[in-house]
Amino acid sequence: MPHRTENDPHKFRRRGVLFVLSSPSGAGKSTIARKLLKADPFLEMSVSYTTRPIRPGEEDGVDYHFIDLEKFREMVANNEFLEWAHVFDHRYGTPRDGVNKILASGRDVLFDIDWQGAQQLFQLAGGDVVRVFILPPSLKELHERLLRRATDPVEVIDARMARATNEVSHWDGYDYVLVNDEVEECFESVHTILQAERLRRSRQTGLIGFIRGLMK
Repeated sequence: MPHRTENDPHKFRRRGVLFVLSSPSGAGKSTIARKLLKADPFLEMSVSYTTRPIRPGEEDGVDYHFIDLEKFREMVANNEFLEWAHVFDHRYGTPRDGVNKILASGRDVLFDIDWQGAQQLFQLAGGDVVRVFILPPSLKELHERLLRRATDPVEVIDARMARATNEVSHWDGYDYVLVNDEVEECFESVHTILQAERLRRSRQTGLIGFIRGLMK
């Protein structure tokens, strides 16, 4: 999907970026995603569908689209998801139409998804996908963050910690891997990656025409 590169006096067209953030739960990807959306008007979040219950402070249609299992299975059968995964007894899926609408509006798409979703998305969209994995400084720090967050009972936190090791083992399926020692520094690194990826030569679909004009 062609875009105009922001702040580009030559009006080059470029392909949209499908920008993936993944991390173990509690490592900070949601905080960084919110900061990216606030800082970058050319980026829009892909709002996933989920069968899990809504949490205090969440808003349907903003954080997730909250639906029941029967509806989710119907959407899977109708091929309405670009990717979907089964995590902690609940299902999560990225709506195909939602992503297409964001790209058609001239914005890049931000995904807050796990390694399974990132892999599925890459298989579908290849070079348009940029994958960033965020690590905690240590598993001990990750556990303390989950406890401080206080959104889940102890048994769910224990399950998240057990899953974290598996998630970290998939680090090599990502284009960039960052350690979130300090959230502001990590955010700046993630935003720099996004800006650089927008300028990749392979995404500059208007570059060939511009160069041909120079050579006349």
